[in-house]
Amino acid sequence: MLKKDIAITFLQMASSGAVREAYEKYIHSDFIHHNAYFKGDREAILRGMEENAQQFPNKQCEILRTLEDRDLVAVHSKITLDPENVFAVIHIFRFKDEKIIEEWEASQEAREDSPNENGIF
Repeated sequence: MLKKDIAITFLQMASSGAVREAYEKYIHSDFIHHNAYFKGDREAILRGMEENAQQFPNKQCEILRTLEDRDLVAVHSKITLDPENVFAVIHIFRFKDEKIIEEWEASQEAREDSPNENGIF
């Protein structure tokens, strides 16, 4: 399986509520992340993602683009928490031993009043 396929499957599983299963299957035991809202360890972001899945049970993750370069994968996606909360998200994953060992993310909210005629997707 290509690393980009692993990253996509992980995001789709986690977004659909199967967070713990996605972590067990695709996240390295030494995983770290760079999300400013959580402590940087594996367990903290796992709990945060589980809470988010409970808060937004109908969340959808639409994968728009992926790039793979050696041990890095970037995924650009459209995350819909609910009709009023839609985000463009870019995840960057670093792999070790065919599992995700490090993650960065950047997001921006879709705005109806944006002056940009090209949109964020």
